[in-house]
Amino acid sequence: MMIRAEDLSPARRAGALAFLLVGYFFYAWSWNTVDILRPYIRESLGLSLTQSGSLYTLQSAGALVGAVVMGQVADRIGRRNALVISMIGYGACLLSGLLITAYWQLVVERLLMGFFMGSMFPIAVGIYSGLFAKAMRGRIAGLVMGTYNLAVAALGFLSAAAFAAGLSWTALLWAGAVPVALALFAFFAIPDDRTTVPFGGPIDGPTTATSKLPVAELFRPGVARQTILLATMTGLNFFAYQAFTGWATTYLKEDRAIDPAVIGDVLGWQFIGAAIGGLVWGAIGDRFGRRSAALGFVIAAALIPVYLFVPMPTTALEVTGLVYGIMLSASVVWGPWLSELYPPHLRSTAASIFNWGRIISMTAPLITAPLAEAFGLAPVMCLASVAFLAAALIWSRLPETLGR
Repeated sequence: MMIRAEDLSPARRAGALAFLLVGYFFYAWSWNTVDILRPYIRESLGLSLTQSGSLYTLQSAGALVGAVVMGQVADRIGRRNALVISMIGYGACLLSGLLITAYWQLVVERLLMGFFMGSMFPIAVGIYSGLFAKAMRGRIAGLVMGTYNLAVAALGFLSAAAFAAGLSWTALLWAGAVPVALALFAFFAIPDDRTTVPFGGPIDGPTTATSKLPVAELFRPGVARQTILLATMTGLNFFAYQAFTGWATTYLKEDRAIDPAVIGDVLGWQFIGAAIGGLVWGAIGDRFGRRSAALGFVIAAALIPVYLFVPMPTTALEVTGLVYGIMLSASVVWGPWLSELYPPHLRSTAASIFNWGRIISMTAPLITAPLAEAFGLAPVMCLASVAFLAAALIWSRLPETLGR
């Protein structure tokens, strides 16, 4: 029997969102171990800069495949069912890191973990965009992004606490046990989207994709150019993120010689800013339209050289990182925006475009690591500013979905 999302009680929909946020928290924690723990993984396994940088490329490659495959699987078997698969998958892979002793094992782990983590964004968008009205999806997306960034901040702060207590970085991998233990509770917490009409959708419209290859519908005449531009835009965002934030721990540790216990605090404030920014830009996107948030990328591009080249004490570095984090979160509106640009039955497949951009971002460590060895980290990290500006330009040229 079909039921409209509007007819579900606010408490039922809020409970579903709360469970989704828990799964998203541990996905974010798992994903960012590749960056925040990079210098410690490198030291533990005796990796070169290029090898340690390749971990993000490997993880992104897995995420790209996972987004394409699992986004379509979610639209066919149901987003709730796909969420269970992904939570068990990425949690188990993070736990497997406790057993790794060689680079090749790390390669396998990051590829597999990337596959399951790459599916989390399109699945999450598919679930919340079906449960809530279009006019508030930007704010819901802000909560989701805020959860993501709070998880990264928690990883940064707890890594600092762990090192101060003399614990190994591997203690932070035990977090993978939580999503594995909680995954099956999704069947109780989240309504079955296969029998739920999306909020505001037609009662007789399909709730899941019927074609064997839903992604092909994103390249039909009339939307193919839009799809390609969206993928390019997200790719530039990921490249910028990896070129700057991905090397931030290494830059602070090796170029600025900041104590590891302090580095976690510096990065933690950046991600607290990102959590705040998700709420701010989500509200802006709901009020002024999805394209209005492109301004955040322009400001982020301007802040990067300030962070890298202006001499400042640790406190000022934390404040600059906080503001940068707020601007970085302008992309929060992309989740609902992507789902709104295409038919409702394709909402997870469409949201997977967000991760297609990893085709571009996968090259970031392979490009930036050799350049950093030749010219130094700071000049190379400024490539992030160029990428942010290019992404903002594309963003401003694509269709608006709220009629603002």
